[in-house]
Order: sequence, then C-alpha cells, then structure tokens
Amino acid sequence: MHYKEDWRRAQEVFAAWWRRELDYPVVQVFSPRAGIAPDAGWDAWAFLKHRDNPQVVIDQFEAYCAGTFFGGEAFPNMFMNLGPGVLAAYFSGYLHFDAAAATSWFEQPRPWDAVEALSFREDNPWWRYTREITELACDAARDRFLVSMTDVGGAADVLASLRGTEALLEDMLVAPDGVHAMLDRIDGAWSRVYNDLDAIIGRAQRGTTAWMGLWCPGRWYPLQCDYAAMISPDMFREFVAPSLVRERRALDHALYHWDGPGQLPHLDALLDIPELDGIQWVPGDGNPPCDAPRWFPLYKRILDADKLLVLQIIGDPGNVPAMIDALPNKGRLLFSLWLPSEDAARAFLRSIRGSMT
Repeated sequence: MHYKEDWRRAQEVFAAWWRRELDYPVVQVFSPRAGIAPDAGWDAWAFLKHRDNPQVVIDQFEAYCAGTFFGGEAFPNMFMNLGPGVLAAYFSGYLHFDAAAATSWFEQPRPWDAVEALSFREDNPWWRYTREITELACDAARDRFLVSMTDVGGAADVLASLRGTEALLEDMLVAPDGVHAMLDRIDGAWSRVYNDLDAIIGRAQRGTTAWMGLWCPGRWYPLQCDYAAMISPDMFREFVAPSLVRERRALDHALYHWDGPGQLPHLDALLDIPELDGIQWVPGDGNPPCDAPRWFPLYKRILDADKLLVLQIIGDPGNVPAMIDALPNKGRLLFSLWLPSEDAARAFLRSIRGSMT
C-alpha cells in the first residue's frame, strides 16, 4: 500500500487477532511524518462540508496520508462520515449538519403512525450521496488507502431519531410489539445498506474497515446503541440484544461500541452474546481516559470472557506498558493512539513490542 509499506504484515496481525491467536496486543500509532509539513485541510466532516464537490475531500485526505506516519497496525482509513446513525436519514430524508459544532443531527420526532409510514428508499438523496462518495473514494483508493463505509448506526438509535428519545421510552413500556416490529424493519434496512456498500468497497480492496479504524479480512462492523444509556438492563436484553444479533448475521465479526458510564449496567448482557467478538470501551466526556486504573476491573471481565477489547482514548502513552502487564489475555487487546512525532511513535512501538515477551 502506497502510504503503508508494511501493510501485508499488519494484515497478518489483524487476521490473527480476530482469530484470537496472538499473544501480544495490536498497537496502532499515528503521528506526523518526519520531514513533511502537516496538512490541516482534511477532517472527519469533510464530506458534509464539501457536499457540492466531494473530490476536494479525496485530495485533502491524500494530503493527510502523505503527512502521517502509520505505525504498528495503523493504516490510512478514509471514513465516509455523514454522522453516527445516518440510516435514519435514509428513512426520513432529514440530516442537519452543524459545521460550528462539527456534528450532524437526525432527530426529528414524529407520531408513531408517521414512523411506521417511513421506509428505506433507493432514491433517498442521502443514500444516493453515500453511494456516490463511496464509489468516488474507492476509485481513488486502490493500493493507496482503505475505504470504510459510513456510520450506519444501531437500530434503536435510528428509531429514537425518527420517533424522539422520550417518546420511544414510553413506546417500549406501553407498545413493545410495535417497537420490536420497527426495530426488525430497521435491521433489515441496516443489512441492505451494509451489503450494498460492501459490494462497492469490495471491488477496490480486500477485507473491510469501519469508522473505528480496524481492519478485518472478512466482513466486520462496530455495532452500537447509544440509546442504551437511557434504558434498564432488562430493556436492553429485550430490545437491543436481539437487534445486535440480527445485525451480526450479516457479518463475520463484530465489536460493540460501549460508550460511557451510562452503559456500564449492560456489560453482563453484552458478555452473554456469543456472536459478539468484543468491545470497544469509550469512557465518555469528563471521565478518566482508558488508561485509568479504575477501568481495569471491567477490562479483566471482558478479557476473561475471551472477548476482544479495543482501547483508543489513552491519556498517557507511558501507561500502556503497565496496562499490558496488568491485564490477562494480552493478545485480545488493541490500542490506538496519536503521538506528536514520528521519532516518538517509533520509540513507543519499540518500548511496547519489547514488553510483549
């Protein structure tokens, strides 16, 4: 690969990680590349900022790749970002991008009968744009960088965008059958979107990646339900867990995006899903980063359950060797972090690889 000379080796490491055959962690280190001035043009929201001319985004991303060192198992990954849970826009046609806040919004509450009247449509403008930019990126990406599909979202999050957060809570209590039926419809559209985008991407590259920045030789995707922070463990098992299993059927592998302390009560339910390969822990705004010892008991439970564990919000890279020493099943771990220089990144990799004996 043009921007990742040791890509073949990194692929082998990732493949072994998914098979749980490693005895050391996967480590992804990003930094500015030595001797190349950094380019600040590209950012994760570029496809919404330049909707009228998405080719600009491709050029900006290539400039980013040229100025970035991808160390360890890091690789250049072009994410077709339109916001988390864009599947809601494929039903409703509503997407509001706030450039100042650097986020997009899909929530547009409506009565339940209006929700049931919605459907995924091939002529939906946001779906057409998603396909357009995915094809554009794939045409440019061959042997240069990888393309990941858009952030489709989780079924309950999508339904909350269509119905409204508070209204959906009431629906789950008083009209659960309707909620189940709508979640099943959304999951059907989820699989259709995944399959269509995977067919486009598969013509340009081997394997799949996603917004989380991990590669898999087969079909993989991060599953999620941010809405889970609003519901009890019993409701999670009733409404969310079956949806995760349905989505997983379209895939070879899946990790759960476990986001914030509000989701801590659902760990038992997640560990009870055999189809789930692992968990990505995100501490949430205002909480200690992933290297804080307060989270280690959670990590041990996950790793002892033979699940993979992804940690990508590291406060102090110097803490990583001690984390590796403190945790069981080291070959189930994956760390991602950014360092200020290529020299620092290479030194960090040497220190970590040396601790994997």
